[in-house]
Amino acid sequence: MEVVITVFALLFLLFIGLGAYATVKAVGAAKRGVDRTIAQARRTVEDHTLRAKSFAQLGPGGEIAQLRLTLRASMRATQDALYAGAVEDESLKESLGLFERLSAHGHELDADLKRLESEPDRDTLVARLPELRGRTERITQSADSLRWAARDRARRFCDDDLDTLSAQIDVEAGALRHWTRTEPAPAPPPWPNAPAAADGPGMRQHTPHTAEERPAPAIAPPTQRPAYPWQKKPRPESTT
Repeated sequence: MEVVITVFALLFLLFIGLGAYATVKAVGAAKRGVDRTIAQARRTVEDHTLRAKSFAQLGPGGEIAQLRLTLRASMRATQDALYAGAVEDESLKESLGLFERLSAHGHELDADLKRLESEPDRDTLVARLPELRGRTERITQSADSLRWAARDRARRFCDDDLDTLSAQIDVEAGALRHWTRTEPAPAPPPWPNAPAAADGPGMRQHTPHTAEERPAPAIAPPTQRPAYPWQKKPRPESTT
């Protein structure tokens, strides 16, 4: 009885532990989902704000906002392309490593541009713009190069697969169109000396045999036995 109680207690504790683990996992997944939603909403708001500044502000302030928009759009598009392509093409993992290193420079540049948005000294902004513009171009060109290479690679694979599929379909279509009319096989010639076919159902035609073809009896009757010269004539039987 004690063993049964112990088993039930262990099962109860196991169920409680599994329930707590599932609850923690669910809460963590929900928290990550909420964090992603908040980050995406914040990013969308910031992009709209930068777009508005790039159109509303003139001079260095508007150009800095435009540089941030260009940098963020290029890095985000490259990230999406590489991560989506790496699911089917493992060779892009090395490209992802290079992109992560490039992302560090991109985040640093975006932070510098963001700090300069509130810089009141216009002369400082004008002096820093050439260097900031050059860094933005270098980072975005590298990101664009990775993205275009990944897309060209994916398109090349699709073209190769389409070429192979088209060739297989052409072969199959040719096989489907290649039909021949099967003629009935001719009847085999009759064998020599074969008996003629019956005139009617269930009837068989018999051919008469000649005398030469009739086999001689194995034992001839006494009247037909051949006589030899050394044989004696039979004596007549006496009636007395």
